[in-house]
Amino acid sequence: MLEWWIVLILFFVSLITLIFCGMPVAFSFLSVNLMIASIVIGFDSGIKTLVFSAYQSISSFSLTPIPLFVLMGELLFHSGLVMKVLDVLSKLMGRIPSRLSILTIVTGTMFSALSGSATANSAMLGSALAPEMRQRGYHLNMIVGPILGAGALAAIIPPSGNAILMGSIGRISIGDLLIACVIPGLIISILLIAYFLIIGKMNPSLAPAYEMEESDRNDRLRSFFMYVFPLLLLIVGVLGMIFSGFTTPTEAAAIGALGSLMLPICYGRLNRTVLKKSAIGTVKVSGMILLILAASAGFSQLLAFTGATRGLVEFTMSMETPPILTIIVMLLIVLILGTFIDPISIMMITIPLYLPIVTALEFDLVWFGVLMLICLDLGNITPPFGLLLFVIKGVLPEKVSMKEIYKGVIAVLVLNLVAVILILVFPEIVLWLPSISGSNG
Repeated sequence: MLEWWIVLILFFVSLITLIFCGMPVAFSFLSVNLMIASIVIGFDSGIKTLVFSAYQSISSFSLTPIPLFVLMGELLFHSGLVMKVLDVLSKLMGRIPSRLSILTIVTGTMFSALSGSATANSAMLGSALAPEMRQRGYHLNMIVGPILGAGALAAIIPPSGNAILMGSIGRISIGDLLIACVIPGLIISILLIAYFLIIGKMNPSLAPAYEMEESDRNDRLRSFFMYVFPLLLLIVGVLGMIFSGFTTPTEAAAIGALGSLMLPICYGRLNRTVLKKSAIGTVKVSGMILLILAASAGFSQLLAFTGATRGLVEFTMSMETPPILTIIVMLLIVLILGTFIDPISIMMITIPLYLPIVTALEFDLVWFGVLMLICLDLGNITPPFGLLLFVIKGVLPEKVSMKEIYKGVIAVLVLNLVAVILILVFPEIVLWLPSISGSNG
């Protein structure tokens, strides 16, 4: 049998070659899995092993929240309720400095708890707010930073699809992982608000004030309770049910999807087009995630069979370095990979290798999972190939260069790294809520 380090080198060289040749990530993984399995255990046995591991990975009941949470966000987006909420929140903001930047962050944080998709969240914020921000004379940094910072939060704040996928790949309690993401997500949101508020106050020319249409206070309150409050109730209800342990994440997701269906009905916004677009979007996203998960399960199986997992753990444990330094190096690798590989691919590559090491070092898996999610979130917005950088490029004028977008996202990257440092130093930020919750999934 091949040495464990030869297996790892062979796997990564083959995988990177296929990805750079343009093959989709999931199919690249499946192809490399089949090649490695054929080499180490034979073609026939390899096929059977991969099929069995794929079936086991995607037939798990714990994966049910993924399509349900995706459906929840799709229904609210395509029904137009999201845009209505954005309009109401805009009226409630008043005349604060960096008004539209703060509106972007507040709205993006709220929609992160409804979407679960960083790409959808960023695209929605960009298409809805970027044109008005440019029209009002906002500096590009005050446009790009808030949109990408708030949009990327959907990868962290529940119901994060990445968190559910990570829990499934790493066999971490999905309920605990979702609950543990709440406080770190809010901390990042507060850091973003504070930063852009201070910048706007210190240099008003970056975010010029403008005359707003006057609206009656009673009208604003009426709009809030009619459009914003029901969505807040839905968010709090879903998270509250997971937190209390009253329902599993799957049951909470089902209730959330039902609520997202009932709201458009109540507002008269549900029709055949909305249902069709929501169903197609849900099938596309969920199918991609499940296929990726099936490929990742085969990778984990091969690592265990060839002894690569054991060899890597023994090698790491033999190094005379402080355990926390090992964790930091692992996170740095994720940040570097994030500059040219998408977050889900990074998860597939690193989680099967990392979690045995984290377990051997006796760190909490939920704590490490949240750190990984934040670093993966950073990968979405890290130059040169962060996915969300190209999303925001698509909603800005062609004359705006990628170099300018890169500059606009620097502050957001720094603030996210501040959050990572806080969690490394104070693990209670992550572990407190799961320790007092009754989550059971």
